[in-house]
Amino acid sequence: MPRRPAQFSFPTYPAADLTVHWGANEGDPMGGINDVVPGDSYRLRREAVTRQLSIWDGPGGTEVADGSQVGQPGDRVVLDVCHSMMAPGGTLVELLILTISGDAETTRVFLPLAPLAPRGEYEVVASETQSAPARLADIASVSFISGTRLTMANGRQCRVEELKAGDQLLTRDHGPKEIRWIGPQVQRATGALAPIRISEGTLNVANDLRLFPHHRLFIWQRRDEIGTGRSEVLVKAAHLVNGTTVQREEGGHIESYQILFDAHEIIYAEGVAVESLLVTPQTRAALPPHINVEQTDADRMLSNDLEVDRSALGDDGDPAERLTRASRGRED
Repeated sequence: MPRRPAQFSFPTYPAADLTVHWGANEGDPMGGINDVVPGDSYRLRREAVTRQLSIWDGPGGTEVADGSQVGQPGDRVVLDVCHSMMAPGGTLVELLILTISGDAETTRVFLPLAPLAPRGEYEVVASETQSAPARLADIASVSFISGTRLTMANGRQCRVEELKAGDQLLTRDHGPKEIRWIGPQVQRATGALAPIRISEGTLNVANDLRLFPHHRLFIWQRRDEIGTGRSEVLVKAAHLVNGTTVQREEGGHIESYQILFDAHEIIYAEGVAVESLLVTPQTRAALPPHINVEQTDADRMLSNDLEVDRSALGDDGDPAERLTRASRGRED
């Protein structure tokens, strides 16, 4: 059976968990662009819980990855539409609708871009297919939050907002490399975009480091603390949350910057190794049309081979503490 390593994992709900309680389509579940009517009000089931949809770039397009709680590995995943919903209190919540098709069945799930309240009521305001890929790219793309200090080729620490295309950063594997493109953005720091704060000293960061949940840290284990059988691993920031030294920060807006090189690189943020933007079908929508970078299958597969998923970290102790010990090669 072919290996399908997860590139991205998202918290999703079954479409049936969000149904019309008032409006033209009363009783119907959340659906595609032709299945909803603006003005209809939807209610989230009290018992609704999210399940992780894990995806990867399969030979025929986006597919369900190994370890996904939704669908079967190899099932096709199609991004249908982005719905804008008016939440209680007047705030807008966006939902991405995805269809999962396999040999056994076809199912539909939705990915909220902000937290939903049980029994909360949400009115359809607008629906778009064109904006859906860009909204998914916002979640899948890695970017550096304003104020984060990156290591330049000469060793100087520079805040990401002070960098520009053409500047050279120090990369772990290829020495000085020129930035091809920097993309600034401002987003609501909620739900799938709520950043993760890694406290000073944890994983050897020189100062507090804030990363988005999908951003991966490169960790060289002097001692194989987590039992991967290899010294080099990539770990998503979201997998390290422990409520103390690694915490999720919810609320407000946040400015960040995507950094693109000609290849996927490991660079240094607040003194520790982290990845640059990896171009995939999910992240390409974040790039402007004039940027034509074809990062190779080798880039993608190498990063997949090095990645450690949450289940591999196990439940035996704090993963951030264990990986900190592993990087230092000490028992304590």
